[in-house]
Amino acid sequence: MNAAITKAATGSVTVVGLGPMGRAMAAALLDRGYAVTVWNRTASRADDLVARGAVLAPSPADAVAANEVVILSLTDYVAVDAALEPAAQVLSGKVLVNLTSATPEEARAGARRAVERGAVQLTGGVTSPPSGIGQPDAATFYSGPREAFDRHRPVLETLTGRVEHQGEDPGLAALSYQLGMVMFWTSMLSFWQAVALARANGLTAADILPHATDTADSLAQFFAFYAERIDAGVHDGDVDRLAMGVASAEHVLRTHTEAGVDATLPAAVVGLFRRGMEAGRAEDSFSSLVELLAKPGGPTEPGTNGRVRQDGPSLR
Repeated sequence: MNAAITKAATGSVTVVGLGPMGRAMAAALLDRGYAVTVWNRTASRADDLVARGAVLAPSPADAVAANEVVILSLTDYVAVDAALEPAAQVLSGKVLVNLTSATPEEARAGARRAVERGAVQLTGGVTSPPSGIGQPDAATFYSGPREAFDRHRPVLETLTGRVEHQGEDPGLAALSYQLGMVMFWTSMLSFWQAVALARANGLTAADILPHATDTADSLAQFFAFYAERIDAGVHDGDVDRLAMGVASAEHVLRTHTEAGVDATLPAAVVGLFRRGMEAGRAEDSFSSLVELLAKPGGPTEPGTNGRVRQDGPSLR
């Protein structure tokens, strides 16, 4: 081991992985006065951090040995395993704050491997881009051992001002992160799609931004309204009907094809709506599509006892 790196110093943290997120985290820790040890496969990414006082470890084993808390910010769990394997002999007693994107099952498997080596894993899902790291309104989901979360909460709150422990299951934070990502990627793609359609009609992204923002802002009320009905198993066509929705989706698709714009995304939407029609949902709300997306053989629609018809955002 590198004798210049001291083990488990108070107020000291290791960061493994210096992509944009890892560098932002190391910088935030330095800003708060932590002694920071870093390691990255491409060592030159640490140059600016070393200039600010961080210690560049010569190997993953040296980096892990330096501190009790080891923050992992890598591309995937394959990269995590590749970084930790050379450090297997020094993992005992470590708290691995694993902020690497993963599926819930990957996170659980990673936590089991950590335990086998005498370490514990706190799985984290950061909901902020690198520019938000260190900010009080940025947030991260965590799951795993509550004791480790509570004991190292000051470090976690240095990374993002808001932290939430979701339970002992190490897969829960990964699930919450992926729930956000499915909405983020799909929503952003819908904006790119709208921009492409606007361009085909002589408009710019800036031209449609106010309308796009108003549309995005309006979604919150729809989420709240439909969430209650979906959980109650209510898909009545009293506010909207799938037959009306498929007509609207087909208008969107035809607008794209007439403009000569790639229609892969709107065609997929139409395909899902048509599946609902084929399943006999024409007179139901388009919220009934959630049942088509549900896991085959999994939970069925919730019971509908005590249904209450209520006014909501109108799609008519």
